[in-house]
Amino acid sequence: MQAYELTQLISQRADANKLYLEFLKVPDLSMGLYVLPAGGTDPQSPHTEDEVYFITGGKAKIKVADEDRPVQAGSIVYVAKNVEHRFHSIEQDLTVIVFFAPAEYSNRR
Repeated sequence: MQAYELTQLISQRADANKLYLEFLKVPDLSMGLYVLPAGGTDPQSPHTEDEVYFITGGKAKIKVADEDRPVQAGSIVYVAKNVEHRFHSIEQDLTVIVFFAPAEYSNRR
């Protein structure tokens, strides 16, 4: 079994001094913790895998293709592969659990 505690992941990500910490990767799924500071910029570009964002803390907006919506703790957003998307207008530090299926970069050529 692999089990994780959010507080430990938050600490590991901070120690790594990166926006994203991948903590699980198997062929059909990968998971990571993504943290963006209030007022920050989301540098990501479209991925070659489907993904789901589960917001565990903070407040911002996300734009997926031409649709824009607010997100906060408890929000869940699905983004299909190769679709432009980005968090923006980050009002409070945003903490997000990210699920990729299949695992991130599996379909990259």
